[in-house]
Formats: sequence, C-alpha cells, structure tokens
Amino acid sequence: MNGKVVKTDDEWRKLLSSSQFRVMREKGTERAFSGAYWNAHEKSVYVCAACGLELFSSDTKFESGTGWPSFSAPIAGERVETESDASLGITRSEVHCARCGGHLGHVFDDGPKPSGLRYCINSVSLYQEKR
Repeated sequence: MNGKVVKTDDEWRKLLSSSQFRVMREKGTERAFSGAYWNAHEKSVYVCAACGLELFSSDTKFESGTGWPSFSAPIAGERVETESDASLGITRSEVHCARCGGHLGHVFDDGPKPSGLRYCINSVSLYQEKR
C-alpha cells in the first residue's frame, strides 16, 4: 500500500460523483438493494472508488440478504481501518479505506466462519475489477 491520500473537500468533489462524495466523505449510505454490487457474482477484486486501493475479493463475498455487498474479510487487514460509530444511537464499527479515509460501510460480528465478520459495504464506495 502506498502512502496516505489526503485531499480537500473541493478536490474530492471534483474526483467523486455526488453520491460517492455523500457516502465516502460525509459518511452517508446507499439504499439497500440499490447498489451495483450487492448481487454481483463475478470473480473480481473490489477497489476503493476514491483512491483505487484493492480492498475486497470476490473470494470472501457472500450473500447476507441485507442488500449491500458483504465480505467476510478484506484482502489484507491493513487495507481497511475501523472506528466506533454511535451516530444512530447504537454503537457500530465504521469501516473506512486505510489509504484515503473514505467511508466504506460497517463491520458486524454475524458473518460466516472462519472470520465471523460481515463487512457490509456501500457499492458506491467501490469499483469492481473483474479478474
């Protein structure tokens, strides 16, 4: 992973679509079952829509029934970071890109074995690179 990517809000607005900016820089979310990748099944790598860092693989993608792409693990642990999020009155773990800080979604402890984790990620925060 290369060094951190730091930009001003104006620079991010020029780089990202309005929906990407709302989710990735303002910690929004897309509606369930509305994103491009919740039902994608192709062999792929999913990269950060803001900085291109490879984050998740289709090898760890699974059907969670939530309407968002779900993964049991990132490609490598250092590719994503988490922090506590109590914005909805409940404490959750927010997931963001370790290189650019872009909000990706949340991680929960109700995923499949062996990790037991469910990384619930907004499609708009990702680009799919088919392999």
